[in-house]
Amino acid sequence: MKPIRVVLADDHTLVRAGIRALLESIEGVQVVAESGDGRETLDLIARHLPDVALLDIGMPGLNGLEVLRRVAAVSSRTRVVILSMHAEPLYVSRALAAGAAGYLIKGASVEELPLAIQAVTQGQTYLTPRVSRSVVDGFLRDTAASDPLAGLTGRQREILQLLAEGKSMRDIAGLLDVSIKTVETHRARLVERLGVRDMAGLVRLAIRAGLVPPE
Repeated sequence: MKPIRVVLADDHTLVRAGIRALLESIEGVQVVAESGDGRETLDLIARHLPDVALLDIGMPGLNGLEVLRRVAAVSSRTRVVILSMHAEPLYVSRALAAGAAGYLIKGASVEELPLAIQAVTQGQTYLTPRVSRSVVDGFLRDTAASDPLAGLTGRQREILQLLAEGKSMRDIAGLLDVSIKTVETHRARLVERLGVRDMAGLVRLAIRAGLVPPE
């Protein structure tokens, strides 16, 4: 029997090491790569074409939900399980709407990890028991109304996260291989579309949407 090949992504090194140890203790599971960076994670998924990707939501540069939205384009075989410390239905609904096959709370019992891996590799959806499916269904019906970033493109969300992380226009332009003028145009459109007046407003929205931590 072929092993279940997993890519693991979490920006906290100790947390990632602990999760990797748990994964490697599961019979038939092989961790083929790990990362703490969203962009690198997407590259690793494209390179290794794993069966499962375990993605933390809060990662620098490109958060877990943005990686999730792009996984299908680089590896249609990969099923994604989101790892999160958030049990709120809004976070779960965003993950499911973006294509997650599973949602696992970091405070879950150790026994949940193999259950989640098994479920998603069998084509099922796994939700940590702390999340009520009926509540999630209600939020999924109203995602656009409850999500402050609904309607933004992937590039707009990406630039919003980078701005909120404190990156300069020049830094973002270099990272995304676009002109500074292009970044400035995206920033202006974000301010207009999101109805904020300044950079501080953009940062507050990014924190509210979970793109960056409230630090």
